[in-house]
Amino acid sequence: MADYYELLGVKKSASDDEIKKSYRKLAMKFHPDRNPGNKQAEDKFKQISEAYAVLTDTEKRRQYDMFGDQKFHQNFSQEDIFRGADFRNIFTDAGFDGSDIFSRIFGAGFGGFGGGPGRGGFGGGSVKGQDIEYPVTISFNDAFKGSERHISFRTNDGTNRELTIKVPAGVREGGKLRVSGKGANSQFGGPPGDLYVVVSVAPHPKYVRAGDDVEHKISLKLSDALLGCSKDVETMDGTKKIKVPAGVKPGTKIRLKGLGFPQPGSSARGDFYAVVDYEVPERLSAEQMDLVKSLAEAGL
Repeated sequence: MADYYELLGVKKSASDDEIKKSYRKLAMKFHPDRNPGNKQAEDKFKQISEAYAVLTDTEKRRQYDMFGDQKFHQNFSQEDIFRGADFRNIFTDAGFDGSDIFSRIFGAGFGGFGGGPGRGGFGGGSVKGQDIEYPVTISFNDAFKGSERHISFRTNDGTNRELTIKVPAGVREGGKLRVSGKGANSQFGGPPGDLYVVVSVAPHPKYVRAGDDVEHKISLKLSDALLGCSKDVETMDGTKKIKVPAGVKPGTKIRLKGLGFPQPGSSARGDFYAVVDYEVPERLSAEQMDLVKSLAEAGL
């Protein structure tokens, strides 16, 4: 599937009004009623309508921007994508009947779109229950390796939920883990809403995460920085030896490839960077002072 923003011809920073304006123009061009028997136009209409349904929904758009097209479609079914979308005004303002266009082109399982019970959603007008967000804080190491958490909570309708969730290795701060059907029950006979576990990652005393990379500051003696050395570094995968080149500058990053965070849904990993820092002694012995003076006299 093409990028949603490209399909609608808008920038990623586009406002809701810009998205609606662009969709309305394209929808009028590719609407099946204006292109009877034209399969290409119908396919294009389906694609732009899907893009519109996602990009005009704040949470779905955030998820799409965070995970990208492929991961988004692994988490959201076509029913999830269109649920709650309102196309009525766009079509009725242009003189089309918007009540059955989607059931005609997608199949009889699609109901009308709208705001209240018996109108919105799919499958004969049933309305999905409320989605719920549940915050979970995990350690830096659990975000790196993955973990399981047992959670229990009560939904807004008074239903008690208790389940074990799997936190994937490589999850990022603010990541949302969707558990289908574990939200609030529907008051109108529809399916339950979904649970979104919102992950917060506690900081580590030694390591800093930068995307999927890990950075760790190493402190060198001035002589080691000038002459070069080998140094043992504690990574998330154990002790590794690095070679520090002579004359290394403060802030230099020495890369250990593939020792960073796993990328969820992929075998790829980020990198580990040892960030060079110098130890400057607060006091010098008489012997050290003489040696530094000798270096100064030598032009160093």
